Amino acid sequence: MSYLLLKNIKSLVQVENSTRSIIMGREMDKLSTLENAWLLLKDEQILDFGSMDNCPDRADEILDVEGKMVFPTWCDSHTHLVFAGSREGEFVDRIKGLTYEEIAKRGGGILNSAKRLQATSEDELYEQSYQRLQEIISYGTGVVEIKSGYGLTVESELKILRVIKRLKENTSATIKATFLGAHAIPLNYKSNRVGYIQLIINEMLPRIAAENLADYIDVFCEKVAFSVQETEQILFAGKRYGLKPKIHTNQFNCMGGIQAAIKAEAISVDHLEVVNEIEIAALQQSSTIATLLPSAPFFINDHYPPARQLMNANIPIALATDFNPGSTPSGRMSFVLSLACIKMRMTPNEVINAATLNGAAALELEKDYGSIAKGKVANIFITKKIPTIGYLMYAFGSDLIDEVILKGKRIYKS
Repeated sequence: MSYLLLKNIKSLVQVENSTRSIIMGREMDKLSTLENAWLLLKDEQILDFGSMDNCPDRADEILDVEGKMVFPTWCDSHTHLVFAGSREGEFVDRIKGLTYEEIAKRGGGILNSAKRLQATSEDELYEQSYQRLQEIISYGTGVVEIKSGYGLTVESELKILRVIKRLKENTSATIKATFLGAHAIPLNYKSNRVGYIQLIINEMLPRIAAENLADYIDVFCEKVAFSVQETEQILFAGKRYGLKPKIHTNQFNCMGGIQAAIKAEAISVDHLEVVNEIEIAALQQSSTIATLLPSAPFFINDHYPPARQLMNANIPIALATDFNPGSTPSGRMSFVLSLACIKMRMTPNEVINAATLNGAAALELEKDYGSIAKGKVANIFITKKIPTIGYLMYAFGSDLIDEVILKGKRIYKS
């Protein structure tokens, strides 16, 4: 049994005396903080906290963090962190005027990454992905979802999911795995879409279930990927194997993907750069979370999601990085929060709520993560000396994380 005490905390952020499951509407702009505070961790859990007026004086280890703030770690609920190599050539193509869709039609995009991953050994893929995971931990992320989807063959999709399983076993981060075999149609199935969907349903899903390799199933529902009907077919097949639905949709088009997700009782609908009134009304009647990924439209120079419109409709919003080699080659959550403030007109309080408790809810982990509350897992980060909470988003180019503690253990120090 080990006790770690943090004392003289300038601001203890996102504290809860009674835990919440999700935040929405006007509550998004409310953030509970405790000034001049202490926080006591016992092994992997948060034991207690309070004002320095009644600070404990004994612990196995004591950290004096005077002038610094303490936050729950970010919960990044949408990434593609396991990939092989990079795609900066396509970055240059976009600068020269090609669109995401045009690059995809030329065999670039997801198919480019799939080709590279298929040629990469599992050990090499693990090493690359482990380094990326350590990087995002240093940015303050303690909970992360990681998708497959750059394999597009039975063995390569399984290879990605096995790498994710190894990451779970060898790091202190909390990881959820998502099967995204329906990310794109491989070139060798270009004239046989039905055949590839049957491969997902009849070969990939049984093996994934047998090895217990995934928590969720995802589909990219877009004109460049899978139709609404195909999406429903794959999501419901995944549900039969115990995988809960998530979905990429409305990145470029409104085509019914949101309604399909709700029909399948999806945990979240992700992207939503374009949304219409009918879709907003549908989300209002559901428990599905809208996960917004502002660094994707930033990188490909596209529309930003209508965050304010969604929040005004009392739809719960999470923020995530979409870390991937094509449209978001970054897992820095603080930059995502800055973009949400600058481009989506969200307040600092709103983006913190979206990236902590709501991010945890998008992974069904809100009971244990996403806030500073007694009994929750001791996942926190300590900032450097900063004047206000808003400075974290204001100084978007600065590294403001001093230390990261995951499951009560000091993992990273700047």
